[in-house]
Amino acid sequence: MTDESRGIGGTVGPPWSVDVLADLHAGVLDDTETTRLWPLVNADPEARAILDALDATQADLATLADAPAPPMPAEFAARLDAALAAEAAAAFPSRGATQAPRAAGSGDAQVVDLAAARQRRNKRLGWAAGILTAAAAAVVAVTIAIPGTSQQTGTPNVAAPPPSGPSVGSDGSGAQALIGKAVGVRDFGPLQTEDKLDACIAAAGLDPKVRPEGIRPVNVGGKSGVMIILTTGKLAQFRLVAFGADCGPGNPAVLFDKVVGEK
Repeated sequence: MTDESRGIGGTVGPPWSVDVLADLHAGVLDDTETTRLWPLVNADPEARAILDALDATQADLATLADAPAPPMPAEFAARLDAALAAEAAAAFPSRGATQAPRAAGSGDAQVVDLAAARQRRNKRLGWAAGILTAAAAAVVAVTIAIPGTSQQTGTPNVAAPPPSGPSVGSDGSGAQALIGKAVGVRDFGPLQTEDKLDACIAAAGLDPKVRPEGIRPVNVGGKSGVMIILTTGKLAQFRLVAFGADCGPGNPAVLFDKVVGEK
């Protein structure tokens, strides 16, 4: 194919520019270019390998947010204690090097041993952590105990599932960037089964016999939903329809319905 350029040295097509693939993976390209490039990229094993590497890197970085902070190395803790003790000794030579004054404004109050102060501080931190843990457990218990609003016809007291999948706007803005990774996927998300999705499709007046090109969960403006990708008969044009988690017979709960791609 004829090479095309995007940006500085960005070749669109084999051999693929890593910058172009990274932009496509991040969803920053415009809708028209995104729709045009995904089929080409999915058909190229080398491009898919680069995108898989980007997925793996993104997943590794996401785990860092939940990783516990490592403790201060013992040698640095000892040096910090020694520096504090030296400052205390210099400011209050008659008190002894292992003691520090109480809070400012307390006058000639009794000094506190640094080791004892650290022990009491750690105990207070332990109490605080225990109180916060108990409070969090109480909130979870109350959330479970209070019946939720029914989210499916004929299923009372079932809380709405938390939103999952990538986030898009309430009007479906940004959904087009998901087409490339959703084509061929059949993830029913909060609907769980194909039968439930078929009931939603029928309730919306669509033909359940027409199989979507892709199915994946989405977070539509904070609402849990499932998006389907339908072909329109036109090249590089798709119809994207998202159903809420509470959809079913007589309740399509359509979150958005839009046609994207070449007009």
